[in-house]
Amino acid sequence: HIIVSAKDPHSPCSDYLSTCSLLRCFCGRLIGQHVGLPPGISSSQNDKAERLVKNDSLSEKWSISKHTQLSPTDAFGTIEFQGGGHSNKAMYVRVSYDTKPELLLHLMTKEWQLDLPKLLISVHGGLQNFELQPKLKQVFGKGLIKAAMTTGAWIFTGGVNTGVIRHVGDALKDHASKSRGKICTIGIAPWGIVENQEDLVGKDVVRPYQTMSNPLSKLTVLNSLHSHFILADNGTTGKYGAEVRLRRQLEKHISLQKINTRIGQGVPVVALIVEGGPNVISIVLEYLRDTPPVPVVVCDGSGRASDILAFGHKYSEEGGFLLVTIQKTFTYSRTQAQHLFIILMECMKKKELITVFRMGSEGHQDIDLAILTALLKGANASAPDQLSLALAWNRVDIARSQIFIYGQQWPVGSLEQSMLDALVLDRVDFVKLLIENGVSMHRFLTLSRLEELYNTRHGPSNTLHHLVRDVKKGNLPPDYRISLIDIGLVIEYLMGGAYRCNYTRKRFRTLYHNLFGPKRVSGGPALQFPILLMMHVHVSACLLVSTTRKREEEVDIDLDDPEINHFPFPFHELMVWAVLMKRQKMALFFWQHGEEAMAKALVACKLCKAMAHEASENDMVDDISQELNHNSREFGQLAVELLDQSYKQDEQMAMKLLTYELKNWSNATCLQLAVAAKHRDFIAHTCSQMLLTDMWMGRLRMRKNSGLKVILGLLLPPSILSLEFKNKDEMSYMPQDQDTYLQEKEEEEPEPAMLGKVSTEASRKKGVGEVQNRHRLIPMGRKIYEFYNAPIVKFWFHTMAYVAYLMLFNYIVLVKMDLWPSPQEWIVIAYIFTNGIEKMREILMSEPGKLLQKVKVWLQEYWNITDLMAILIFSVGMVLRLQEPPFMSYGRVIYCVNIIYWYIRLLDIFGVNKYLGPYVMMIGKMMIDMMYFVIIMLVVLMSFGVARQAILNPNEDPSWMLARNIFFRPSGCIYEEVLPAQINASQSSSNRHISTSTTGAWIVPAIMACYLLVANILLVNLLIAVFNNTFFEVKSISNQVWKFQRYQLIMTFYERPILPPPLIIFSHMTMVLKHLCCRWRKHDDEERDYGLKLFITEDELKKVHDFEEQCIEEYFREKDDRFNSSNDERIRVTSERLDMSEHNPVMFKYNT
Repeated sequence: HIIVSAKDPHSPCSDYLSTCSLLRCFCGRLIGQHVGLPPGISSSQNDKAERLVKNDSLSEKWSISKHTQLSPTDAFGTIEFQGGGHSNKAMYVRVSYDTKPELLLHLMTKEWQLDLPKLLISVHGGLQNFELQPKLKQVFGKGLIKAAMTTGAWIFTGGVNTGVIRHVGDALKDHASKSRGKICTIGIAPWGIVENQEDLVGKDVVRPYQTMSNPLSKLTVLNSLHSHFILADNGTTGKYGAEVRLRRQLEKHISLQKINTRIGQGVPVVALIVEGGPNVISIVLEYLRDTPPVPVVVCDGSGRASDILAFGHKYSEEGGFLLVTIQKTFTYSRTQAQHLFIILMECMKKKELITVFRMGSEGHQDIDLAILTALLKGANASAPDQLSLALAWNRVDIARSQIFIYGQQWPVGSLEQSMLDALVLDRVDFVKLLIENGVSMHRFLTLSRLEELYNTRHGPSNTLHHLVRDVKKGNLPPDYRISLIDIGLVIEYLMGGAYRCNYTRKRFRTLYHNLFGPKRVSGGPALQFPILLMMHVHVSACLLVSTTRKREEEVDIDLDDPEINHFPFPFHELMVWAVLMKRQKMALFFWQHGEEAMAKALVACKLCKAMAHEASENDMVDDISQELNHNSREFGQLAVELLDQSYKQDEQMAMKLLTYELKNWSNATCLQLAVAAKHRDFIAHTCSQMLLTDMWMGRLRMRKNSGLKVILGLLLPPSILSLEFKNKDEMSYMPQDQDTYLQEKEEEEPEPAMLGKVSTEASRKKGVGEVQNRHRLIPMGRKIYEFYNAPIVKFWFHTMAYVAYLMLFNYIVLVKMDLWPSPQEWIVIAYIFTNGIEKMREILMSEPGKLLQKVKVWLQEYWNITDLMAILIFSVGMVLRLQEPPFMSYGRVIYCVNIIYWYIRLLDIFGVNKYLGPYVMMIGKMMIDMMYFVIIMLVVLMSFGVARQAILNPNEDPSWMLARNIFFRPSGCIYEEVLPAQINASQSSSNRHISTSTTGAWIVPAIMACYLLVANILLVNLLIAVFNNTFFEVKSISNQVWKFQRYQLIMTFYERPILPPPLIIFSHMTMVLKHLCCRWRKHDDEERDYGLKLFITEDELKKVHDFEEQCIEEYFREKDDRFNSSNDERIRVTSERLDMSEHNPVMFKYNT
């Protein structure tokens, strides 16, 4: 700890100490209280001592330097104020009046753990108690607290519970619920005037302190609402002044500390004057003459010195009236008044540094505005530096009203550094203000700045460093610098599935390597980073978005190309940054700006949900996971509300929003992003379900009895021609795969050429009409193709084939098995093996690029895992079945067991039905609950089974039958009513024989009674209760869950070949031949895109973006209307109007 020196007085009359112990020294203490007095002083020698002291005082004047001595401080620790309902605590220290300010600041920041202030408010005024007008006191306290809370300020006062300091304490008390632990109020008081100072003596102690003052004492108590005390000691008692020099030097030293290292801005200091005596005017002059000068805020109407300063500020030319006012106010003689008048006029020479707060005056409704406005005027800084001050204080109202004023000229790019500071400091309002005043995010956001934002240490704590460590699979050095490529890996890790971030693509890696070099690509500490900032290199959108999707190849990048300057969608990048850095308000702000708001909301929802999962898996604090889950729900709700708004305005455009290709988000669609985020409400929305229904029907137009019509079409193909089909306009919002899109595009290529030859407008309209007629008249071959290609037709076709397969499987396991497989068995074998080939096709044609990632994504579906196991088990059974007996019997048994799974597989088919689907989902949930129950049941069953078997059969030989007997009888007791009677009979006869000859057999019935009580009554009823709870819990969301799972079923059959197994092998052969022909004809390495999406032109994309922006504007307009019409908002507006009427009735009348 820092040990700061304190003063202790020693005798000024050391030669006569033996005779003057009861006299009072010039320091204010009795002579007997001085350090180093010899014992046995006689009180009868007072007259002589008094004379000697007086004579000595004539020859030598008492001084602090000569008549006091330094010693290590003996008073520091914590004060516990007594006498209130709640015991307030404050740190304190006793120091010498000439202690170096750097030592005090070190004590405050290191020992007291105080953050360096962004503003220092020094309150001066009267030391004697005085009354303030109630309204002025309320405004003063509210404004002072607001100024301190919003700016992170320190408040310096005199520390004692008198005068203006008492009013500051009352303000802190009135706002204790808001300000406790947030406002740093430091009282700097003389040690010699502190009441009960002996109670504070002790080193690093906790001392109780009574706040009741003694009316007969000249000493005063400390104010209990302060957070810290610095008690300045100059060896005197009962005298003020020891703290003046110390306080001023400390304020000066704090003002030299840098709160903004970029512009070298120190901590601003402002003096707040409330009431006060003549010495306060001298203090004001000292502040104004300082270098640099300190601005002063005077509270008019508080009395005495404040009113004189306010009057002089307004009427400085009326000297005679001022002189009279000074005489009356301070009861001064004319000479004294003239001297004070001269000081006052010196202050008025710098009246631009004095701000007078008049309650109710226009422009000064709150004292905090007056304080901060005075600081801006006194700073004498440029507009960008003033903006940095307002940014440090987090007062956007000051920046809006005082800095961004009409006529203010801003150099090009001068606001970009302020924008960077606002982003780093998480100042959302400032970011909004800067954008409103012309900052272009398109020009601002560069590669280097985005990377700097990801590496900032400011703002809320986040899990980004842990995520980077997970994707890098190793420990990171403390000075590790996160690269954008690392961020790309983190985003892909969190998004999962086939998501591919732009930061990990080949073109971006090449660009990054060219700009930063190989050292930065690896993510190590970068020496080139400052150089890159000086180069101010920007990144191009066209490099971040791989529109051609070429494979790994060399990319030539021209860094001098003017098109390489900007991100295409800077708000996308900044929103992802804010989400990963856990800055929710900033992320919501960026979500509102730019294009693709729905996609941004869904991406943010998924990222937050994945980060919450990672936080819970890494055993972090529960609050982090809960906060991230809350953020995820907030973004998810925004996505649903935006979808609902767009659906109300235009159904087809809303469906286009769901299915158009998002080139900036891994070429996915909003529907795919919602499924990746497991956003059930979004998928269950009417718009999403209508789209899924249309996708399910394909090009067929039918709503009623669709299943019967499809089955009839499959059984009687001529009936297909009687079905209705949708025209091309009705299919304009339907997603499709790349092959279908390219095929339709090739079919339409002659049409633009033909239409281009027509020169007149009439001919053009005629051509368009012919095209539309041709689209409405669908050829017969096209009808047949569209019928069999519809997912609903594929579903019924495959379901009918599956039922036939199960019937044949039933036949081969129920009848006698021959040595050589029958035709029916060969069909079953062919079905299962072609089904296995179909699973391989699903893996190879899935969206992820790498094979390993394809397999991982495919295995995320539980049915795929069980299908794989069932096919492998069947393969083992088939191999054994083709062998000679007895292996053939083993194979047959495997067949019999394997068919159980294929019957259970029917549940997946039932999932398409809106009545059976929710029940299937409930069964799955209950199976999970039952697994936990089985574990508990196993413990109880084992405990009884082992004890019973050991008691009744003490002489058993080692055998696997022991394990069977442990489980068989106890489990049979649970289902006693359904067990065959012969089992009970045989068991009872053997038990009677054993029970007569086995020691302790009588214990078994007692144990069985306890076991049946626990198992049959407690555990079984517990399971029923759990099932009942699961049923009601799942019932409420079963419809949403079924609608969500319906998407996966539709996608499965949308992508599945037309022919079912085993005929599906012909579809596979067709696919392979088609792929080989395309490769031979095109000779390119273009990557295939197997996802379903809506491919639209640039003009159509612009229309979709415009429609989405209109929906967002309408959404926020309706939201604001609902908020403004709410009761709470009406009450708040009414309260503000009442406050305005009290402050300034004239202005209120004018506004009204």
